[in-house]
Amino acid sequence: MIDEWRIGSHECEYINKQQGLHCVKCNSNLRSMALALAIMQIYGYKGIFTNFVTQKEINKLNILEINEAGSLTPFLSKLSGHTIKKYPEIDMMNIKFPDMYFDLIIHSDVLEHIKHPIRGLSECFRVLKKGGYCAFTIPMIVDRLTINREGLPPSYHGSQDNKADFLVHTEYGCDAWKQVIQAGFQECRLFSIEYPCAQALVGVKD
Repeated sequence: MIDEWRIGSHECEYINKQQGLHCVKCNSNLRSMALALAIMQIYGYKGIFTNFVTQKEINKLNILEINEAGSLTPFLSKLSGHTIKKYPEIDMMNIKFPDMYFDLIIHSDVLEHIKHPIRGLSECFRVLKKGGYCAFTIPMIVDRLTINREGLPPSYHGSQDNKADFLVHTEYGCDAWKQVIQAGFQECRLFSIEYPCAQALVGVKD
């Protein structure tokens, strides 16, 4: 991926830190930490994620987790309103849920594998209630602009098994927020841990 994405040594260093540095208790890496922080911040909670999921008001939320959101799944699964759907049982470009059904949608490093990511985000927008949030992470090279990889040599994330499922369609850069707005969200919030290592984005449906 270093060659495919033309990643410099300083970029490689912070990506390695994003994926490798982790909590010795729950094994969450920086990417999962950034996502957990973003989720807690939008609900005004200060503390740790383990305690966040025990809050009564959070347990009332209707939550969709698309694929496994890093290491947050075991915590989210404790919530009564939690639904997890994994590929291929869910197509992010055609989510089989009614309009305005969920309070919160969560996904982590999924969007870059969606052929039409704005369509995927617009589906998240559609199934969110007013006042709902779509919280997610993407691999982001912070000093570049987003590019579509169509016409470039194939690039993959993940294992060598079922490579087509891990095909990368979009290389994300600092303008990733634009797709959130283009998908219909009125607001895009950015949360960061140990910049430039790990960022999480939150689309807000007013």
